[in-house]
Order: sequence, then C-alpha cells, then structure tokens
Amino acid sequence: MLIIGLNGSPNRKANTAYILEAALDAAAQLGAKTETLFLRGIVEEQKNPFCIACETPCQGRCYKGTELENALEKIASADGLLLASPVYFGSVSAQIKAFWDKTRRLRRSKRLLNTVGGGLSVGAARFGGQETTLRALHSMMLVQGMILVGDSHEKSAGHHGTCVGGAAEEDQNALKRAFMLGQRVAQVCKATASLRADRPGG
Repeated sequence: MLIIGLNGSPNRKANTAYILEAALDAAAQLGAKTETLFLRGIVEEQKNPFCIACETPCQGRCYKGTELENALEKIASADGLLLASPVYFGSVSAQIKAFWDKTRRLRRSKRLLNTVGGGLSVGAARFGGQETTLRALHSMMLVQGMILVGDSHEKSAGHHGTCVGGAAEEDQNALKRAFMLGQRVAQVCKATASLRADRPGG
C-alpha cells in the first residue's frame, strides 16, 4: 500500500509540510509505505509550468523526460494521495493547481480512478479559507474519479479534512484531525484495493 503526500506549499519545510507529514506518519502506522512530493520544485523546472492545453487529447509531450513525468507515474501507482495546500485567497496554491492541471493525460487514461484521496489546508487565521481550499482540493480529485475521505474515525463521523489555523505544530486539534485523516485514508485504501487492480496500470 503506497500513500503519497503532495506538498502544495511554496515552502519545502513549513506548516503545510508539517501537517502533511503528521498525516503520512499516521498512515504509516497502519502499514502504508509513504512518500512526499514537493510540487514547487517539480513544476518550476518545466519550460512552461502552466498547462496551456497545447494538445487534445493530452499526450504529455511537454513534460516528457522530466521530473514531472516521474511524479505523475508515481501518483498513478499510488493507492492513496494526501493533497496539502496553504490557503491563497480562499483557495489552493498556484503550485498545487499547476501540478494538478498537468494530470490531464492521467484523467484520459483513468490512471487515478478509485485512488483514495484526502485533503489538508493551512491558513494564517482560524477561519482563513481552509474549508473552501479543501473543497477545491476535493473537486480536483473528484474530476479524476478518486474516492474521497474526510477526517472520520470510529469515534467521529468527521469533517471535510484537516484544517490548520496558524502554526501547525501548535494546533493540537489539527494534529489530531491529521492523524485521523491519515489513518482513514490507509483504512479505505486497504478496503478498496480490489477496485484499483483493474485500472490501467493497476
């Protein structure tokens, strides 16, 4: 079972990375192999980091032989994905949006179909757009045919996902919800493994 975290922050080591690693650690406790991709570094090496729909259907020519191609193959092989983004004007960061827009080819071939997904968002204030950012992350995943989960647990039906207000390491509620989210993604990955066996490349 492979669960990959996508760090959509412009900063490699900051609040988004901290809360994402907390969720991945929780998944690892249930036996998942985990890995983190720092998306800024991946998209910045592209000649054109933004998708311009240069061809339809997408053949992936713009990222052939680059780290982006490797990253897309990695997420296509994953059982679960945790998407983490800071809040930018009530929505996701440019880095994670640019990366996800480059997944058009994966969508055409249904490579992310039935991959389990969860979202984490970080805002400077307690009510700083975290839930609208989670909704944007959910929409991105739904369009790929992914299975969405929130931070549910045997003691709680949960919410949309993990929301951090301020410094992640000081937000005990967010750390608790990140643990729940990571474990929930791992649990649902185990329960739905047969659905991914028949997807292209599965």
